[in-house]
Amino acid sequence: MPSSVPPALPPMLPSLENLLACAHVVSLPMRVKFRGIMERETLLLRGPVGWAEFCPFPEYEDAEASRWLAAAIEAGWQGFPAPVRSVIPVNATVPAVSAEQVPEVLARFGRVDAVKIKVAERGQTLDDDAARVAAVRAALPDAAIRVDANGGWDVPAAVEALTRLAGVGLEYAEQPVPSIEGLAEVRRRLRDAGTPVLIAADESVRKESDPLRVARAGAADLLVVKVAPLGGVRRALDIVAQAGLPAVVSSALDTSVGIRAGLALAASLPELPYACGLGTVSLFTSDITLDPLVADDGAIRLRDVAADAGLLEQFAASAERRDWWLDRLRRVHAILAAIS
Repeated sequence: MPSSVPPALPPMLPSLENLLACAHVVSLPMRVKFRGIMERETLLLRGPVGWAEFCPFPEYEDAEASRWLAAAIEAGWQGFPAPVRSVIPVNATVPAVSAEQVPEVLARFGRVDAVKIKVAERGQTLDDDAARVAAVRAALPDAAIRVDANGGWDVPAAVEALTRLAGVGLEYAEQPVPSIEGLAEVRRRLRDAGTPVLIAADESVRKESDPLRVARAGAADLLVVKVAPLGGVRRALDIVAQAGLPAVVSSALDTSVGIRAGLALAASLPELPYACGLGTVSLFTSDITLDPLVADDGAIRLRDVAADAGLLEQFAASAERRDWWLDRLRRVHAILAAIS
């Protein structure tokens, strides 16, 4: 399967001055710690066809962040492909909280048919993970449960953990180990042991220079795709088509502006066999729009969103953090300008 996925380049690159003139930097507080943070910073852009979001996590290098800017430019300056569906099923997301906190977290999502549970959190044990997963199963006996390790295990630990967690009935396990070779080995060992857990690749798709390598290696049963890290909706569609594997659309802890792009991808895929991880706005105490994209009865209906001026002002980042993000925007724009 040769890779012919195009680079993450926007069809047109707005000038840096244009981007700086329409940029808003906000910091949104979260209800619970997620990815080790309690506030999510993001830079929002108002383009001629809609709002866009540029929010690579602070630790990401500029080259990787350039794909996130390409995705933002697609959203704000080009727009999205025509949808084939208007209602997107979504899962609830349970961070690495204690088992006692699980009912409170689930309550924020309303009725759902699928739940993604964070596991392999640094400083926690497999007993912690098992208790959290069991609490979800107790609360939702009929829901599809998937776990996400963010590459936090090695191969033996992943096999041990997934063998144990499989007892509650797992739909799939997302990125149990960091490497593609490790994913293939975990998948082989589980299959040989008769353990019915599918393997999903996330970081092994979005962080690879060749996002199709995971499919060629037979390292996953399905792909988790996120618009911003892959460089836009159209590029993500190309990757899914060439990989030939089922896809789950997920978010990168976005505001409703970023979730809108995720919905555009989910709405454009020829098939959508799994509920999407696009319900994460519920993890924030507030959003930047008066009509957030949150699930109703386990799904989100496709629609556009606009940032609210009052909320942009209320959650505006400090001057120091705004300068940090604008400097980052300048550097990342220069990368795209050099290769466009």
